[in-house]
Amino acid sequence: MKSAGFRPAAQADVDAAYKWYEEQRPGLGREFIAAVDDAVGSILAFPESYPVVHRGARRVPLARFPYSLFYRIEGQRILVVACMHGARHPQRWRSRIDG
Repeated sequence: MKSAGFRPAAQADVDAAYKWYEEQRPGLGREFIAAVDDAVGSILAFPESYPVVHRGARRVPLARFPYSLFYRIEGQRILVVACMHGARHPQRWRSRIDG
């Protein structure tokens, strides 16, 4: 069975989005975290079902939120490298994959 982990920068992305949503409406940040958790669960269940978007990294969109998780399959581990808003320039998450 695969396990999942977040690079520190990806966790910082999630934390920043949580804080922003929670400031917009109490409880909305928790809903964002639930969407992240659901996406991670889906990745763990079907890791190869999401499209490769750049150098082996895959993308899964979050339900209800304009964010996506970008991840790599590394043996029996899923490594989330970024959680980015859809309006962000692709170079921002690509630099995390390349670096």
